[in-house]
Amino acid sequence: MTRRALYPAGSKRIADALKLSPGVLSGDHVFLTRVTGSGADGTMPAEPEPQFRQAFDKIGAVLAEAGLLFGSIVEMTSYHVSLRAHFDTFNAVRGDHVCEPYPAWTAVEVAGLRREGALVEIRVIASRLAG
Repeated sequence: MTRRALYPAGSKRIADALKLSPGVLSGDHVFLTRVTGSGADGTMPAEPEPQFRQAFDKIGAVLAEAGLLFGSIVEMTSYHVSLRAHFDTFNAVRGDHVCEPYPAWTAVEVAGLRREGALVEIRVIASRLAG
C-alpha cells in the first residue's frame, strides 16, 4: 500500500521543520495530524470560536488535498484545555461541519497543548469510501 503526504498551501515549510505531514493518504484512509486553530500567520486567536473555526478550516484544507469533504470523516478525537467551559461552542462549530452518518467522536480534557494559547487540537481519520 502506498502512502502520500498531504500539504495544503502554505503548510510544507512548518511541517518539514516539525518532521510531520498535515495529513497522510494511506490506502482508502486519510489520517490528519492533530490540528489547532492557529491562523496562517501562526497567531492564535484568544477567543474560542475563532480558534475552533480556524481548526476546522485547516481540516477542510487537508481533506481537500485528498479530494475529500467533511462527510468523509469517520473518526474524530478532540483534545481540549478547559473542555467544560468551551464544550458548547466547540460542539456548535463541529456541528456546522459534520453530517450524517456522524463520525465517531471522543472529546478529551488535557492539562495543556504544545501551542501557547491553544484550546483544542483535533485528530481526524477520513475514508475515501465514506460520504
